[in-house]
Amino acid sequence: MKYPSLTDKQQDLFNSIVKHVKDNDRWPTMQELMDGLGLSSPNSVTQLYKTLIDKHYIVKSGWGDYDFHPIQKYRLQDRQTDEEQGVPIVGLITAGGLQEAVEEDLGRVTLQSLLPNYENMKAVVVSGQSMKDVGVNDGDIVLLARTEIFDGEIGAVRYRGDTSLKRIYRTPTGMKLVPENEAYEPITIHPGDFEEVQIIGKYVGHINEKGLHKA
Repeated sequence: MKYPSLTDKQQDLFNSIVKHVKDNDRWPTMQELMDGLGLSSPNSVTQLYKTLIDKHYIVKSGWGDYDFHPIQKYRLQDRQTDEEQGVPIVGLITAGGLQEAVEEDLGRVTLQSLLPNYENMKAVVVSGQSMKDVGVNDGDIVLLARTEIFDGEIGAVRYRGDTSLKRIYRTPTGMKLVPENEAYEPITIHPGDFEEVQIIGKYVGHINEKGLHKA
């Protein structure tokens, strides 16, 4: 799936937001965006905002608050090593009675520690709502592992050039790709078409504006 591109006006707004956040460590106000882009109406910015949300460049994080979509945060982040990107472990804390805090540099929580098999993973951006009942929504980043998929597990499949994220069942009459949304119909693949099927990877989690969700 090709990631949605932006028009010139949409790209100008997005670039303005990125620059303002980097320079000021906060999201720009409506007036600041209007002044920077030479716009006279707040409605113009509101309409551009809506498009950026629809195309998964920004998300609405609260009443009147916005943030970058997770995939944009990845694109925009400084290219650091995995160790530099990790969350620092700053000491020990008791889970029993109160005791003196022990502060010490104990390393970092890295991507590898959160996803031990991450070297064998790839990620894709979801387009559509066929898996919303398991919490995977349009625009989420899905993590796929190169590992065996057992009957009834969720995986990404390429069939006749098209891709889909579905729950996979193998039956005596073929393969069935089952959505997790009653508004969508299952896809049946007959044995004679198996040579056109490629399993891209097993679903092991997804990332959205609320963080990492492991399967």
